[in-house]
Amino acid sequence: MAQDTARQASAAPATPAHALLPLILPALAVGVGASLLLIGVSAAAEQLQHVLWRNLPDALGVGRYSVLWMLVMLTATGVAVGLVVWKVPGHAGPDPATMGLDAPVLPPAVLPGLLLATALMLAGGPSLGPENPLIAVNVALAFWAGRLLVPRMPRGLWPALAEAGTIGALFGTPVAAALVISEALAGRQVRGALWDNVFGPLVAATAGALTTTLVAEPSFDLHLPAFGQPGWDDLLAVLVVASAAALLGMAAVLAFPYVHAAFARLRHPMLALPAGGLVLGLLAAVGGHLTLFKGLDEIGELAADPQRWSAGEFATMAVVKLAALLVAASCGFRGGRIFPAVFVGVAFGLGAHALVDAVHPALGVAAGVLGVLLAVTRQAWVSLFTAAVLVASPAILALLCIGSLTAWLLVTGRPQMQLRPDGTPVR
Repeated sequence: MAQDTARQASAAPATPAHALLPLILPALAVGVGASLLLIGVSAAAEQLQHVLWRNLPDALGVGRYSVLWMLVMLTATGVAVGLVVWKVPGHAGPDPATMGLDAPVLPPAVLPGLLLATALMLAGGPSLGPENPLIAVNVALAFWAGRLLVPRMPRGLWPALAEAGTIGALFGTPVAAALVISEALAGRQVRGALWDNVFGPLVAATAGALTTTLVAEPSFDLHLPAFGQPGWDDLLAVLVVASAAALLGMAAVLAFPYVHAAFARLRHPMLALPAGGLVLGLLAAVGGHLTLFKGLDEIGELAADPQRWSAGEFATMAVVKLAALLVAASCGFRGGRIFPAVFVGVAFGLGAHALVDAVHPALGVAAGVLGVLLAVTRQAWVSLFTAAVLVASPAILALLCIGSLTAWLLVTGRPQMQLRPDGTPVR
């Protein structure tokens, strides 16, 4: 079977260079544009976050992260996003519970409301990231602009370029986009060599990643203690932590359709979103302010001083953050699930280290992130890549590959954290 596949691949005609060269300029434009949109939305949301969570409570004499302020702000964010979903043309796009990284091409009229709802969500504190809505916006912009400006290009090219450019911009490297594209192509009948098919998207991803790196200088390395030569105890640790983290993530995945159905019974965004915001405020009161927002800045704070929290406190933050992700994704907030899932994995892994000192903190974090992301995203390569870049330790890679196999056996074939329009889970 493998020999037949290899023969077919070798027999596939290679795409000549003159057919690939016209892709370069459109791919560069889409990648740079995707990155600039990400940077612009993130910067606007950050400025609004400073006003809402620093300037305003300071002016009112209220604690920035007091229970009262977290309840008020998260409920108010639900009201604000609910108004956008209710009144703005396009209603901020389709139900976010049905959205994944492979976004449909939305009508242009939907995009302003979707961007506004995303910025309000990022600033207000719900536990979601910007990836899903920004991919959807960039896909639509690239598709409609590409059809207008370069009509001779294939229509299916523009969504692929936009998705790759956005993923490259989000992670600051084209590797993540290449892995997502390769995984997507594995389930399709494609013509030609793999690199011919990924050439344009990889150019877009590189342009997006370089633009983000040059402008925003992102870093995912948590600067945890260096991991040395792996031993048998490390092999046991990665198997246990990755599998336990995957089971924790699957608990949220299995609950997703039921929580979504509960909020759907409210039948109106001005009921579901404020109710969701109130629940998120109550969860933040339990887990603390580090369980707010998308989670990237917060994982840096966790990793900077892991001795500050006990195993029980790490476990509480992991469970609360996962519950907050579940609620925010179910009640209608526009956002993605990757970055808050990373926080869950980091807290879980540091909790494992706090509970069993023999679990190296870098290994615990990488295994925890790997397990949770496998359950939540079902993107194996991206999960492995994200876990590896957080700890920047080549010695952990072999252990993570082994841990990914056992964790994958726990999640494959089971429901995903994405719903069909009828509310049933995608498998």
